[in-house]
Formats: sequence, structure tokens, C-alpha cells
Amino acid sequence: MEDVSYKKPGTRLVLLETSHPASEFPVPEMSVVRTLTRGVTRVLQSPVCGCQAVTSVRFIGFSPRQVTSDANFHSVSFSEADHPRVLITGGLGQLGVGLAKLLRKQFGKNNVILSDIRKPPDHVFYSGPFIYSDILDYKNLREIVVNNRITWLIHYSALLSAVGEANVPLARAVNITGLHNILDIAAEHGLRLFIPSTIGAFGPTSPRNPTPDLCIQRPRTIYGVSKVHAELMGEYYHYRYGLDFRCLRYPGIISADSQPGGGTTDYAVQIFHDAIKTGRFVCNLKPGTRLPMMYIDDCLRATVEMLEAPAESLTMRTYNINAMSFSPEELAQEVHKHLPELEVVYDVDAVRQAIADSWPMNFDDGNARDDWGWKHEYDLPELVSTMLNHLNPVCRAVQAS
Repeated sequence: MEDVSYKKPGTRLVLLETSHPASEFPVPEMSVVRTLTRGVTRVLQSPVCGCQAVTSVRFIGFSPRQVTSDANFHSVSFSEADHPRVLITGGLGQLGVGLAKLLRKQFGKNNVILSDIRKPPDHVFYSGPFIYSDILDYKNLREIVVNNRITWLIHYSALLSAVGEANVPLARAVNITGLHNILDIAAEHGLRLFIPSTIGAFGPTSPRNPTPDLCIQRPRTIYGVSKVHAELMGEYYHYRYGLDFRCLRYPGIISADSQPGGGTTDYAVQIFHDAIKTGRFVCNLKPGTRLPMMYIDDCLRATVEMLEAPAESLTMRTYNINAMSFSPEELAQEVHKHLPELEVVYDVDAVRQAIADSWPMNFDDGNARDDWGWKHEYDLPELVSTMLNHLNPVCRAVQAS
């Protein structure tokens, strides 16, 4: 990573175009920038000697401070050989804990910090550094980045599709306002920033089978809209400020280590829990609803590989990744091979079905495979046997016999 420094917290450079030479003003916060601009405008446009001043004031630019490559960060130097210092926001969600475990094995336990606004379970708290972090609290987030010398920021905090539709104002705050805080801090401190996107970033007018990296998106959920916003803002910050922004569009992610979290694809996790606990699964999507899916180990490995990929190998900043595509009916048939007594009932939820019908049936991830060598390991049979092995010791004994 580059050597970085932090000298005057919050300093911004603002250029005011007037009839006088341009000046530089150190400004601690955005609100002060607005106040200063309004004040100068009133002064310059107020009557002087009975005449109206005709002087234009134009706000030239407000951008995250760019850090020189030869500066020092709290008097500590970093070289390319040093491990990154990683912060994961929304770390108690489906992916954060697993990714932290993977990165800690690679970079050392103390170099990867999980954060969230919830209290972590004991096994997470004692597994490595954990810190409270609210992405809507800009000052707190910034202090965490500075005090812990963060160099990689992985931003998982978000409300998922169905949950977001149930609380649009909260989804807008977390998924969009929180994103802006993350982008500004990452650009200001020269971080490598990873933000996941999703199949939900596409809409009913997108090509669905397959869905390429670049096409019409136009989602119809606040979750999808916020993810398109994240993709475009991240790419803008990359081209405008040089931010090392990286993004993967995840398919539905299936994991044995977490409970379903309110996403439209979570039926593919719920079926395993219900099959083992009750032998009866109620699916809220139609039997033939095909969606792209991926086992969590493939997802986490893809994330690390994309984070480590040389910048020169990336022809874009947002990539589709995929492993398999199946319907609830096909998944149930595969589970029946292991648990033939499973009863599956379809009770379609209109909201989730409408969301699923607007999403891709299959991802085209050829660019990821070509640019940085992405290759999945788990197909549907491997996925089902792995999930059942994790969740049901009885299944393991049956398969062994």
C-alpha cells in the first residue's frame, strides 16, 4: 500500500472564483464550506456606493483530500510487503464473519477488524478485533479509520431487498447516506474500498438470461436502486479522485453459518434449516423461479481474489460473478435425494415473487473469469451435500453408510 498521512483532520480545499485571485481555505466540515460560500456571495453581491456588484462566485470543487505518496501516517511507514489493515462494516451479517475469518488466516488476526452496531456473539467477539461502528456517524467512522490505520475498507452494511421494501426511509439512510460517508472517508484516506452489489441491481427491462456486466439496469426496489447508486458513485470516485474502488455483483448467497436475513433468495437457505428441523418447507416463490446462486465459500474466495487482483488486470470496476442457477423446484429435488421425507409447499409471497421476476435468471461472468481468473468450485449437488453435512450430523452418518 502507499505511505499515507493525516495532518489536519477534515481539511478541504475550496476555490472561490471572484474578481480577486483565487484563495485556499482550510475548512473542517462541509457545513462550514456552505456557510463560507454563502457569506462571500452576500458580501460580493451587496450594494457598494449605491451600485450592485456584478461579480460571479462559482463553487469550483469539493473533493476528498488527496494524500501524497511520500507522507507519513502517524509516523508509521507501510511498505508493499506489509499486510493491509482491514475494516469490515456490517460485519455481523451473512458474509462479514466468514470473510474476517478468511482474511485473518491470511493477514493475521489483529489486522482485520469487524464492526457493526449490534452486540456480537461470544464466539465472534473473542475470535478477533471487534469495534462498534455506525456508518451514519461520519466522525466516529473517520476516527476508526485513522486510529486503526485502516488501508482496506469492506463495506457490507445494507438493508436487503424485502426488508428494505418494508422500511424505505431506513434503507435509504443506511444504503445511500451511509455509502456517501464511506466513499468520502475512503477517498480522503487513500483506502482500497470494496462494496458488494447484487442481482437486485437489475430490473424487469434488463436482459435476464444471461445478464451481462453492462446493460440496462433500472431496478424497482430501494435495495436495487441503492446498489446501482453505489456502483456508479464508486466508479465516479475512481475516475474523479483515483479511489481504488472494487465491486462484485453477488448472486444469491447460501451459507450454513447464518440465518436467513430478509433477502428474496433466502429461501435457498431456509429450505435446509426447515428440512432438518421440521421436515416441511414452505417456499414463498413459485417452483420455476430461476435465480443465480453461489455457495458462501466461493463468494468469500471471489471477494478476496478480487481485492488482491492487480489494478492493471481490471478492465472494469464492477463485475458479475456466478456459480450456478436453479429454481426452488430443482433445489428441492436435490435435497430430496438426501432427505426423501421432506415435504415442500408453495405459498407464494407476491412482493418477493415480483422482486424475483425482475431479477436475472443467470449471470454472465465472463469478464471476471477472463480478467482476474475467477472460477467457482461448487455446483448444485456439492452445494446441497455441503449444507446438509454442516447442518445435520444425522445426514452425515446416513451418507457414510
